[in-house]
Amino acid sequence: MREAVQDYYGRQLQSSDDLKTTACCDTSAVPEWLKPLLSKIHPEVLSRYYGCGLVCPPLLKGCRVLDLGCGSGRDVYALAQLVGPDGLVVGVDMTPEQLAVAERHRGHHAREFGFDNVRFLHGYIEQLEQLDLEPGSFDVIVSNCVVNLSPDKDAVLRGVHRLLKEGGEFYFSDVYADRRVPEAVREDPVLYGECLGGALYWNDFLRLAQGSGFIDPRLAEDRPLEITDPELAARTDSLRFFSATYRLFKLDALESDCEDYGQAVIYRGTVPNFPHRFPLDKHHLIEAGRVFPVCGNTWRMLSDTRFADHFEFIGDFSRHYGLFEGCGGGLPFDTTANNSGEAPCC
Repeated sequence: MREAVQDYYGRQLQSSDDLKTTACCDTSAVPEWLKPLLSKIHPEVLSRYYGCGLVCPPLLKGCRVLDLGCGSGRDVYALAQLVGPDGLVVGVDMTPEQLAVAERHRGHHAREFGFDNVRFLHGYIEQLEQLDLEPGSFDVIVSNCVVNLSPDKDAVLRGVHRLLKEGGEFYFSDVYADRRVPEAVREDPVLYGECLGGALYWNDFLRLAQGSGFIDPRLAEDRPLEITDPELAARTDSLRFFSATYRLFKLDALESDCEDYGQAVIYRGTVPNFPHRFPLDKHHLIEAGRVFPVCGNTWRMLSDTRFADHFEFIGDFSRHYGLFEGCGGGLPFDTTANNSGEAPCC
Protein backbone atom coordinates (compact mmCIF):
# COMPACT_ATOMS: atom_id res chain seq x y z
CA MET A 1 0.00 0.00 0.00
CA ARG A 2 2.94 2.35 0.62
CA GLU A 3 4.01 1.94 -3.02
CA ALA A 4 0.44 2.60 -4.15
CA VAL A 5 0.33 5.83 -2.12
CA GLN A 6 3.68 6.96 -3.53
CA ASP A 7 2.42 6.30 -7.06
CA TYR A 8 -0.89 8.07 -6.40
CA TYR A 9 0.66 11.24 -4.98
CA GLY A 10 3.85 11.19 -7.00
CA ARG A 11 2.62 10.37 -10.49
CA GLN A 12 -1.16 10.05 -10.80
CA LEU A 13 -2.06 13.34 -9.08
CA GLN A 14 -0.70 16.39 -10.84
CA SER A 15 -2.82 18.93 -8.94
CA SER A 16 -5.52 19.02 -6.27
CA ASP A 17 -8.10 19.06 -9.10
CA ASP A 18 -7.26 15.40 -9.78
CA LEU A 19 -8.62 14.25 -6.41
CA LYS A 20 -11.94 12.39 -6.56
CA THR A 21 -13.20 13.52 -3.13
CA THR A 22 -12.72 16.53 -0.84
CA ALA A 23 -11.50 14.35 2.03
CA CYS A 24 -7.88 15.33 1.50
CA CYS A 25 -8.32 18.84 0.15
CA ASP A 26 -10.39 21.58 1.74
CA THR A 27 -8.98 25.06 1.32
CA SER A 28 -12.26 26.58 2.51
CA ALA A 29 -11.31 25.62 6.07
CA VAL A 30 -8.40 28.10 6.16
CA PRO A 31 -9.20 30.94 8.61
CA GLU A 32 -8.91 34.57 7.58
CA TRP A 33 -5.73 35.24 9.57
CA LEU A 34 -3.87 32.54 7.61
CA LYS A 35 -4.94 33.53 4.11
CA PRO A 36 -2.32 36.33 3.72
CA LEU A 37 0.37 33.68 4.28
CA LEU A 38 -0.90 31.63 1.35
CA SER A 39 -0.78 34.65 -0.97
CA LYS A 40 3.03 34.61 -0.68
CA ILE A 41 3.40 30.95 -1.67
CA HIS A 42 4.35 29.94 -5.23
CA PRO A 43 1.35 28.88 -7.39
CA GLU A 44 2.83 25.48 -8.26
CA VAL A 45 3.24 24.65 -4.59
CA LEU A 46 -0.37 25.64 -3.92
CA SER A 47 -1.64 23.59 -6.85
CA ARG A 48 -0.03 20.43 -5.44
CA TYR A 49 -1.73 20.72 -2.06
CA TYR A 50 -3.57 17.60 -0.81
CA GLY A 51 -4.18 18.38 2.86
CA CYS A 52 -7.28 18.75 5.01
CA GLY A 53 -8.29 20.96 7.92
CA LEU A 54 -5.92 23.35 9.71
CA VAL A 55 -2.34 22.73 10.80
CA CYS A 56 -1.12 26.20 11.80
CA PRO A 57 -1.62 26.57 15.56
CA PRO A 58 -1.07 30.03 17.05
CA LEU A 59 1.99 31.38 18.84
CA LEU A 60 4.77 29.86 16.71
CA LYS A 61 7.25 32.75 16.57
CA GLY A 62 10.77 31.42 17.13
CA CYS A 63 9.59 27.78 17.34
CA ARG A 64 11.12 24.65 15.81
CA VAL A 65 8.35 22.95 13.82
CA LEU A 66 8.25 19.58 12.02
CA ASP A 67 5.72 18.90 9.24
CA LEU A 68 5.02 15.20 8.65
CA GLY A 69 4.08 14.39 5.06
CA CYS A 70 4.86 17.90 3.85
CA GLY A 71 4.28 17.12 0.17
CA SER A 72 5.16 20.07 -2.07
CA GLY A 73 5.67 22.30 0.96
CA ARG A 74 2.55 24.47 1.16
CA ASP A 75 2.25 24.21 4.94
CA VAL A 76 6.01 24.38 5.44
CA TYR A 77 6.14 27.74 3.68
CA ALA A 78 3.09 29.00 5.59
CA LEU A 79 4.62 27.91 8.90
CA ALA A 80 7.97 29.44 7.93
CA GLN A 81 6.32 32.87 7.91
CA LEU A 82 4.82 32.25 11.36
CA VAL A 83 8.01 31.04 13.07
CA GLY A 84 10.04 33.87 11.50
CA PRO A 85 13.80 34.14 10.96
CA ASP A 86 14.61 32.82 14.45
CA GLY A 87 12.57 29.66 13.96
CA LEU A 88 12.95 26.55 11.78
CA VAL A 89 10.48 24.40 9.84
CA VAL A 90 11.49 20.90 8.71
CA GLY A 91 9.35 19.01 6.21
CA VAL A 92 9.42 15.21 5.82
CA ASP A 93 7.86 13.33 2.90
CA MET A 94 8.31 9.95 1.20
CA THR A 95 7.44 11.14 -2.34
CA PRO A 96 10.44 12.41 -4.35
CA GLU A 97 8.23 14.11 -6.94
CA GLN A 98 6.52 16.20 -4.26
CA LEU A 99 9.79 17.12 -2.55
CA ALA A 100 11.23 18.19 -5.90
CA VAL A 101 8.46 20.80 -6.20
CA ALA A 102 9.13 22.03 -2.66
CA GLU A 103 12.89 22.33 -3.24
CA ARG A 104 12.48 23.94 -6.67
CA HIS A 105 10.78 26.97 -5.14
CA ARG A 106 12.83 27.29 -1.98
CA GLY A 107 14.80 30.26 -3.35
CA HIS A 108 11.60 31.99 -4.44
CA HIS A 109 10.21 31.83 -0.90
CA ALA A 110 13.48 32.93 0.70
CA ARG A 111 13.35 36.07 -1.43
CA GLU A 112 9.65 36.57 -0.74
CA PHE A 113 10.03 36.20 3.04
CA GLY A 114 13.45 37.78 3.42
CA PHE A 115 14.91 34.71 5.15
CA ASP A 116 15.48 30.98 4.54
CA ASN A 117 14.38 28.91 7.52
CA VAL A 118 13.15 25.65 5.96
CA ARG A 119 14.63 22.21 5.40
CA PHE A 120 13.22 19.19 3.55
CA LEU A 121 14.00 15.53 4.26
CA HIS A 122 13.10 12.41 2.30
CA GLY A 123 11.81 9.70 4.63
CA TYR A 124 8.89 7.81 6.14
CA ILE A 125 6.83 9.26 8.97
CA GLU A 126 6.70 5.87 10.71
CA GLN A 127 10.53 5.72 10.68
CA LEU A 128 11.42 9.14 12.10
CA GLU A 129 14.22 7.66 14.21
CA GLN A 130 16.14 6.99 10.98
CA LEU A 131 16.25 10.69 10.05
CA ASP A 132 18.70 13.35 11.19
CA LEU A 133 16.33 14.68 13.85
CA GLU A 134 17.32 15.12 17.49
CA PRO A 135 14.96 13.69 20.14
CA GLY A 136 13.16 16.33 22.20
CA SER A 137 14.09 19.11 19.78
CA PHE A 138 10.72 20.30 18.39
CA ASP A 139 8.25 22.70 19.97
CA VAL A 140 5.43 21.75 17.60
CA ILE A 141 4.86 18.91 15.14
CA VAL A 142 2.11 19.17 12.53
CA SER A 143 0.62 16.90 9.89
CA ASN A 144 -2.05 17.57 7.30
CA CYS A 145 -4.17 14.54 6.32
CA VAL A 146 -1.20 12.16 6.17
CA VAL A 147 -1.25 9.90 9.27
CA ASN A 148 -4.18 7.95 7.77
CA LEU A 149 -1.89 7.01 4.85
CA SER A 150 0.70 5.40 7.13
CA PRO A 151 0.69 1.59 7.48
CA ASP A 152 1.97 1.89 11.08
CA LYS A 153 0.16 4.70 12.90
CA ASP A 154 1.40 3.56 16.29
CA ALA A 155 5.00 4.06 15.13
CA VAL A 156 4.12 7.54 13.87
CA LEU A 157 2.73 8.63 17.24
CA ARG A 158 5.62 7.10 19.19
CA GLY A 159 8.10 8.85 16.90
CA VAL A 160 6.30 12.17 17.36
CA HIS A 161 6.37 11.79 21.14
CA ARG A 162 10.10 11.08 21.01
CA LEU A 163 10.87 14.21 18.97
CA LEU A 164 8.75 16.68 20.95
CA LYS A 165 10.08 18.75 23.82
CA GLU A 166 8.30 18.44 27.16
CA GLY A 167 5.37 20.84 26.84
CA GLY A 168 5.39 20.56 23.04
CA GLU A 169 2.38 19.55 20.99
CA PHE A 170 1.37 17.48 17.99
CA TYR A 171 -1.24 19.56 16.15
CA PHE A 172 -2.64 17.68 13.16
CA SER A 173 -5.62 17.15 10.89
CA ASP A 174 -6.70 13.74 9.64
CA VAL A 175 -9.65 11.64 8.53
CA TYR A 176 -11.54 9.37 10.95
CA ALA A 177 -14.37 6.88 10.58
CA ASP A 178 -17.40 6.29 12.79
CA ARG A 179 -16.48 2.59 12.99
CA ARG A 180 -13.62 0.28 12.07
CA VAL A 181 -13.02 0.33 8.32
CA PRO A 182 -13.62 -3.09 6.70
CA GLU A 183 -10.89 -4.86 4.76
CA ALA A 184 -12.48 -4.26 1.34
CA VAL A 185 -12.26 -0.48 1.90
CA ARG A 186 -8.77 -0.66 3.43
CA GLU A 187 -7.44 -2.60 0.47
CA ASP A 188 -8.95 -0.34 -2.20
CA PRO A 189 -5.98 1.70 -3.56
CA VAL A 190 -8.11 4.66 -4.70
CA LEU A 191 -10.02 4.89 -1.42
CA TYR A 192 -6.72 4.61 0.43
CA GLY A 193 -5.14 7.34 -1.68
CA GLU A 194 -8.19 9.55 -1.10
CA CYS A 195 -7.52 9.29 2.69
CA LEU A 196 -10.54 7.07 3.37
CA GLY A 197 -9.24 3.49 3.35
CA GLY A 198 -6.61 4.20 6.02
CA ALA A 199 -8.88 6.21 8.31
CA LEU A 200 -8.90 5.11 11.92
CA TYR A 201 -12.04 4.46 13.92
CA TRP A 202 -12.04 7.54 16.19
CA ASN A 203 -12.09 5.54 19.43
CA ASP A 204 -9.15 3.39 18.30
CA PHE A 205 -7.24 6.62 17.61
CA LEU A 206 -7.84 7.85 21.17
CA ARG A 207 -6.54 4.59 22.62
CA LEU A 208 -3.53 4.67 20.28
CA ALA A 209 -2.68 8.26 21.26
CA GLN A 210 -2.94 7.50 24.97
CA GLY A 211 -0.79 4.40 24.58
CA SER A 212 1.89 6.50 22.84
CA GLY A 213 2.15 8.90 25.78
CA PHE A 214 -0.44 11.52 24.79
CA ILE A 215 -2.71 11.05 27.78
CA ASP A 216 -5.45 13.60 27.07
CA PRO A 217 -6.09 14.12 23.31
CA ARG A 218 -8.02 17.32 22.63
CA LEU A 219 -10.32 17.73 19.62
CA ALA A 220 -9.86 21.21 18.15
CA GLU A 221 -12.15 21.17 15.09
CA ASP A 222 -14.15 18.67 13.04
CA ARG A 223 -16.56 18.42 10.14
CA PRO A 224 -18.34 15.56 8.32
CA LEU A 225 -16.98 14.56 4.92
CA GLU A 226 -19.19 14.13 1.89
CA ILE A 227 -18.07 11.64 -0.75
CA THR A 228 -19.43 13.24 -3.90
CA ASP A 229 -18.22 10.57 -6.35
CA PRO A 230 -21.17 8.09 -6.57
CA GLU A 231 -18.97 5.09 -7.38
CA LEU A 232 -16.61 5.73 -4.46
CA ALA A 233 -19.53 6.42 -2.13
CA ALA A 234 -21.02 3.01 -3.02
CA ARG A 235 -17.69 1.32 -2.24
CA THR A 236 -17.58 2.82 1.26
CA ASP A 237 -20.93 1.22 2.15
CA SER A 238 -22.52 2.93 5.20
CA LEU A 239 -19.30 4.27 6.70
CA ARG A 240 -19.28 7.91 7.82
CA PHE A 241 -16.03 9.88 7.64
CA PHE A 242 -14.94 13.05 9.40
CA SER A 243 -12.09 15.50 9.03
CA ALA A 244 -10.81 16.41 12.48
CA THR A 245 -7.97 18.43 13.98
CA TYR A 246 -6.50 17.15 17.25
CA ARG A 247 -3.86 18.62 19.52
CA LEU A 248 -1.80 16.20 21.62
CA PHE A 249 0.42 17.68 24.32
CA LYS A 250 3.56 15.99 25.56
CA LEU A 251 3.10 16.57 29.28
CA ASP A 252 4.14 13.77 31.60
CA ALA A 253 2.00 15.08 34.49
CA LEU A 254 -1.33 14.78 32.65
CA GLU A 255 -3.92 12.48 34.21
CA SER A 256 -6.18 9.97 32.45
CA ASP A 257 -9.28 11.90 33.54
CA CYS A 258 -10.12 15.57 34.03
CA GLU A 259 -9.60 16.06 37.76
CA ASP A 260 -10.90 19.06 39.72
CA TYR A 261 -8.45 21.00 41.90
CA GLY A 262 -10.54 24.17 42.17
CA GLN A 263 -8.40 25.94 39.60
CA ALA A 264 -9.16 28.68 37.09
CA VAL A 265 -7.37 30.77 34.47
CA ILE A 266 -7.77 34.28 33.08
CA TYR A 267 -6.84 34.82 29.44
CA ARG A 268 -4.93 38.10 28.92
CA GLY A 269 -6.07 38.43 25.28
CA THR A 270 -2.47 38.62 24.09
CA VAL A 271 -2.11 35.68 21.68
CA PRO A 272 -1.79 37.23 18.17
CA ASN A 273 -4.99 37.01 16.11
CA PHE A 274 -7.02 35.99 19.17
CA PRO A 275 -7.70 39.22 21.12
CA HIS A 276 -11.11 38.22 22.47
CA ARG A 277 -11.15 34.44 22.89
CA PHE A 278 -8.52 31.70 22.95
CA PRO A 279 -9.66 28.35 21.45
CA LEU A 280 -7.67 25.68 23.28
CA ASP A 281 -9.98 23.02 21.86
CA LYS A 282 -13.58 22.50 20.79
CA HIS A 283 -14.83 22.65 24.38
CA HIS A 284 -12.53 25.35 25.77
CA LEU A 285 -13.16 28.74 24.16
CA ILE A 286 -11.63 30.96 26.85
CA GLU A 287 -12.90 34.53 26.86
CA ALA A 288 -10.36 37.27 27.58
CA GLY A 289 -10.46 38.89 31.03
CA ARG A 290 -12.90 36.40 32.50
CA VAL A 291 -12.27 33.84 35.26
CA PHE A 292 -12.52 30.46 33.53
CA PRO A 293 -12.64 27.28 35.73
CA VAL A 294 -10.46 24.46 34.40
CA CYS A 295 -9.47 20.91 35.26
CA GLY A 296 -5.91 20.01 36.20
CA ASN A 297 -5.05 18.80 32.69
CA THR A 298 -6.23 22.02 31.02
CA TRP A 299 -4.28 24.00 33.64
CA ARG A 300 -1.08 22.17 32.67
CA MET A 301 -1.76 22.56 28.92
CA LEU A 302 -1.70 26.31 29.51
CA SER A 303 0.82 26.71 32.36
CA ASP A 304 3.47 24.19 31.20
CA THR A 305 3.55 25.14 27.51
CA ARG A 306 4.33 28.12 25.29
CA PHE A 307 0.94 29.62 26.26
CA ALA A 308 1.87 30.31 29.91
CA ASP A 309 2.70 34.03 29.55
CA HIS A 310 -0.73 34.73 28.11
CA PHE A 311 -2.71 33.60 31.16
CA GLU A 312 -3.12 34.31 34.85
CA PHE A 313 -3.43 31.20 37.01
CA ILE A 314 -5.64 30.82 40.08
CA GLY A 315 -5.12 27.95 42.52
CA ASP A 316 -2.72 25.00 42.66
CA PHE A 317 -2.80 21.22 43.09
CA SER A 318 -2.92 21.17 46.90
CA ARG A 319 -6.57 20.09 47.21
CA HIS A 320 -8.54 17.63 45.10
CA TYR A 321 -12.32 17.74 44.53
CA GLY A 322 -12.82 14.62 42.39
CA LEU A 323 -13.70 14.57 38.71
CA PHE A 324 -14.19 17.90 36.97
CA GLU A 325 -17.91 18.33 36.27
CA GLY A 326 -18.87 18.33 32.61
CA CYS A 327 -15.74 16.61 31.28
CA GLY A 328 -17.31 13.17 30.89
CA GLY A 329 -17.17 10.20 33.21
CA GLY A 330 -18.49 10.26 36.73
CA LEU A 331 -18.57 8.35 39.99
CA PRO A 332 -18.84 4.67 38.98
CA PHE A 333 -20.43 3.56 42.26
CA ASP A 334 -24.13 3.33 43.11
CA THR A 335 -24.83 5.99 45.76
CA THR A 336 -28.09 4.27 46.79
CA ALA A 337 -27.69 1.78 49.64
CA ASN A 338 -28.58 -1.82 48.83
CA ASN A 339 -30.94 -2.84 51.60
CA SER A 340 -32.21 -6.05 50.03
CA GLY A 341 -29.78 -8.18 51.99
CA GLU A 342 -28.75 -9.94 48.81
CA ALA A 343 -25.25 -10.01 47.40
CA PRO A 344 -24.84 -7.78 44.34
CA CYS A 345 -24.89 -9.55 40.98
CA CYS A 346 -21.56 -9.56 39.12
